[in-house]
Amino acid sequence: MNIVGPTVKQIREKQRLTQEALAARCNLLGWDISRSTLAKIEVQLRRVKDTEAAMLARALKVDIGEMYRGTKSFTKESIS
Repeated sequence: MNIVGPTVKQIREKQRLTQEALAARCNLLGWDISRSTLAKIEVQLRRVKDTEAAMLARALKVDIGEMYRGTKSFTKESIS
């Protein structure tokens, strides 16, 4: 459902943040998200809109490109 979830979890854990702490940061930035919704994102059970990925990057204080590092990219050549 999303490709950023595992990376969100990895960055969050590297920063020693709990899901509650990350959800609180998102709430402070104006995105009303619960810990359980964040958990669903991390295990790829919930879709993530582009704007939500950007908000997660801001809350984690990383460049949005960091959210997509290590994910499989789909290029024209890989689809052909």
